[in-house]
Amino acid sequence: MTSASETVKIGIIGSQFEADIHAASIAMGRHGEVVAVASPTPGNAQELADRYGIARAYTDYREMLADPAIDMVTITAPNRLHCQITLDAAAAGKHVVCEKPLAMTLEEADLMIAACEQAGVHLFYAEELFFTPKYVKAKEMADQGAFGDVYLVKQSEMHFGPHADWFWDVEQSGGGVFMDMGCHGIAFCYWFLGRRRPTAITAQMGTYVHTDKGRGEDHSFAIIEFEGGVIGHLEDSWARRGGMDDRVEVYGSEGVTYANLHMGNALPTYSENGYGYAVEKAPSTSGWSYPVYEELWNYGFPQEMEHFAKCVKGLATPDSTGRDGRVVQELLLAGYQSAGSGRKVELPFRPEGVVKPIDLMFSPLAL
Repeated sequence: MTSASETVKIGIIGSQFEADIHAASIAMGRHGEVVAVASPTPGNAQELADRYGIARAYTDYREMLADPAIDMVTITAPNRLHCQITLDAAAAGKHVVCEKPLAMTLEEADLMIAACEQAGVHLFYAEELFFTPKYVKAKEMADQGAFGDVYLVKQSEMHFGPHADWFWDVEQSGGGVFMDMGCHGIAFCYWFLGRRRPTAITAQMGTYVHTDKGRGEDHSFAIIEFEGGVIGHLEDSWARRGGMDDRVEVYGSEGVTYANLHMGNALPTYSENGYGYAVEKAPSTSGWSYPVYEELWNYGFPQEMEHFAKCVKGLATPDSTGRDGRVVQELLLAGYQSAGSGRKVELPFRPEGVVKPIDLMFSPLAL
């Protein structure tokens, strides 16, 4: 355990969009410090290191793991690499922050959890919606009884597509928008409802706009049934034009709340020329757009990374772990099975021999 007076020394594995978010977010806190970055793409790690004043850059993350000064690593690599990197990091005695989704299969998730437990290191699940200020406030109100008995929680995230080409390659990602963003909604509903046990999921998904991109679905719906009859409703899209839309709705016997993540923090903007904006997920910023100020903070990324660093220092108890990621993984798999079979899938659900979740949509198991 790092002493309370020391910063947690962090290495980032990956060098693109999410790695940049991690580097910027950690720099906004006081308990963690990025000291290294690793990426196999020539020049990428050094470029990120130069941008944030990070001391060391590697082309092989295993060389970074050999550095005894590093306490924790964050994994921003493609989904198919999460398991092996986690196993290697645990073997090296490093705490792990794994970006969502946790893995490709339940077998991988179980291996990751077991390896970190056996090594005595944390496995943190990087779900920023657990730390998003608006959403945290909504949960605080719900927990205080503001809405009475909550019976329905909705979460949606929609934009025109992911920030990197590998998301469209299901061999790398495991699926399309449901894998990429449905995992947020699953985790949010599970967390918001006090980690109430999910009992079933019904999902529908397809590729409606990006038919040239491969097999990954670009729009999805899912209904999750939780113990006690409470419902979670998710909608996710890579086919929505006009930039990012991210919101939650909470319905109870005594009240309701709506939290639109962007609109309350956005600058409604019209531009004939467009403008440069790093995180805006719109094909173009010409015409109307909605740039958000303090975007990382409004999403909860700095709070998330600061929390993980505090946990390594023994100053906090983890709010998001690999076990949360495993619950999400099971529902992702069951969701693809439901979409492929056209039927509700009850939990527990543990398919055998699955390589990637989206396979269950094209070749669902006989249940």
